[in-house]
Formats: sequence, structure tokens, C-alpha cells
Amino acid sequence: MSNLMSKRAVLVAPEQPIEIWERPISLPQAGEVLVKVIMGGVCGTDVHFWRGEVPLPGPLVLGHEGIGTINALGEGVTTDHAGVPVKTGDRVYWMPLRPCHSCYYCTVEEDFTLCENGMADLFRDANLPPSACYSEYSSLHAGMPFYRIPDDTPSEAVIAFGCAMPTMLQAMERLGGVKVGQTVVVQGCGPVGLAATLLAKAAGAAQIIVIGAPEQRLAMARRLGATDTIDMQVMPSAEDRLQRVHDLTGGEGVEVVIEAAGAVDAFGEGVQLLAKNGRYVVVGLWSAPGTVAIEPRYINNKNLQIIGSALYSSSHLYGAIRVAQQYHETFPMADAVTHRFSLEDSQKALDAVARLETVKAVIVP
Repeated sequence: MSNLMSKRAVLVAPEQPIEIWERPISLPQAGEVLVKVIMGGVCGTDVHFWRGEVPLPGPLVLGHEGIGTINALGEGVTTDHAGVPVKTGDRVYWMPLRPCHSCYYCTVEEDFTLCENGMADLFRDANLPPSACYSEYSSLHAGMPFYRIPDDTPSEAVIAFGCAMPTMLQAMERLGGVKVGQTVVVQGCGPVGLAATLLAKAAGAAQIIVIGAPEQRLAMARRLGATDTIDMQVMPSAEDRLQRVHDLTGGEGVEVVIEAAGAVDAFGEGVQLLAKNGRYVVVGLWSAPGTVAIEPRYINNKNLQIIGSALYSSSHLYGAIRVAQQYHETFPMADAVTHRFSLEDSQKALDAVARLETVKAVIVP
């Protein structure tokens, strides 16, 4: 084991081809876990990293949505972070970020998503054992949250939404939830938008309008609970989409808008879609730079609430597993995984996601 070699997909520089590096992996130290990766989700944020839209300190291993089996447990590790006993061979889902528990946002605000040091593991030197999942093996450092996946829950149902499901679970908390009978617009039909659609349906929303493209993603949105969809390739004008939503809602607008498009232009459009006293949660713009003009009077005169929600905490990762366990037979969650790529084809995976060819793509090392 001390001489085990592990391949990993490395982003060496923005817009440069992904390279496959092979480096040694050693036995886990006390408090650590060594995981053999089963599949790693390909997130739109990985594409933003590749394009250089997020500053990077140097070469890094991509992938922050990993499912794997426990290969070895370090001294003292007998349970996951929910207290469930674990052993070698168990499937786990992990969070490749660790709150430091020593900064202002950890200890005073108690908002781990804003931890000033929490991203260090994600941007770890690519020569070191990665906690990222575009790799044959991942090393979960002491304190890195991980959870056992129940035997009755398919891996595909968990990875189908990747980080999008825990991200949306936190966003729903910050939003204050969707109430039974409400009207909802979801901007975007990638994994974040699809997770929002499923959660809104499960919460009892009466009308869920999903705006996005391409059609295969909109078709999945309908299978997950969307009552209406608007194809941006068919209706490219924001004014036409606004009119369509108003027609669908009797001219009142909607009570909740969820931005999951990852496109800056969606923000100005989303504000105008809201009814009076409407709530708008912005989820998808974490790695999308740019500005957009809006009219503040819409916010003022209609008593609107605009809420930001960045990343997620470990409790939401745990919640994502529970959502998959509870709903994978009710909703076709696993079917959202439409493309599988080998580790060596990681660049092709990124390209396919960038071209919107996939609903959800995964790397299978």
C-alpha cells in the first residue's frame, strides 16, 4: 500500500489540456480515510476553473463531487461524520472542503460556507494526495466531512445532482422554503436547476416554470416536477419569456424565483419575474463574473426579497444523501446521469458539459 500509485486529472493552467499525472498514495494517517473513487461528478464550476474565471494558485486536481468506497481507515476512524459505523468497502460521499473552526465566520457567524480557510483542500497542490475526485484514489484528511451511503440508495441517484443538491438545500433554507401551492420559476436546467425543481415539487409547489436549454435538460425538468418549461433556444428574447411567465401566472408574476442559470443576465430578468412580496434566491452565480443593469424600483415598489446563497455545509451534504434515499424511486434521479467518461477523457467530459450536451456527466476512474 505504501507504494500504491494513483492517476489523477490535473488542470495545469487555464484553457490548457487536462493532463493525467501519476503520483504515490500512502496509507491514511490518524483521522484520515483513503477512498477508491467510483465516480466523480463533472460540475459546471469545473468548466469555470478550466476557463480561468476563478483564480487558481497553481496546478490542481479537479472534481469536488465524489463517491467512492473506503479502501483504508486511519487510526481512530470508526464512524462517518454522522456517527454511522463504517468499514472498508463501504460507499461514502464526501465534502472536499474543511471549515477551519478558527476564523470569524466559523466561530462567530457559525456560517461554514464563508470560512476564510475552507477552500485550501480544494486548491491543494496537484502533486500531493488529492481530496478531489478526478482521481483513482482520494485522501480524506482529518476533519473532512464524509457520510456513508445507505445500501438501498443508488450511487447515480446521489451523484446525479452532485454539489447542486446540497447547494440547493442550503438555498432553500436561506429562502425560507417553498410553501404548498406557491408558484415558482427556476432559471436554468442544469443540475442546480434540476435539484431546485425536484425540491420545489417535493415541497408542494403548485406551478413550477423552468427556463433553460437544451430540450433534453428541459425534458428531465418535466420528469422531476416542472409544470411548464420555456426553451431559451426557441424563445431567446427576455421580453418574450417575461410575457410568457406572466401569461402562465395570470399576469401576477411568481412568488419565488430561483436563479440556477449561472449566467449574469439571468439576474435582471429574474427580478422582473417576481410578483409583489416575491422572493429571489441567487444560487448559480458563484463563479460567473460580470455585471448587469437592473432597476432598483422593482425591489423597492414590490417589497421584494433578494437572497444570496453560496456553497453548502456538511449538514446539506448529509441531507442530499437523504433526499436521494427518500426520492430516488419517486423521481427518476439516477436517469439524470447521461454521460460517463474515463479519467483519461476528463477533457472530453469538460468539453461536453461546456457544450451543454449532458444532463449530468461523471468521471469513472
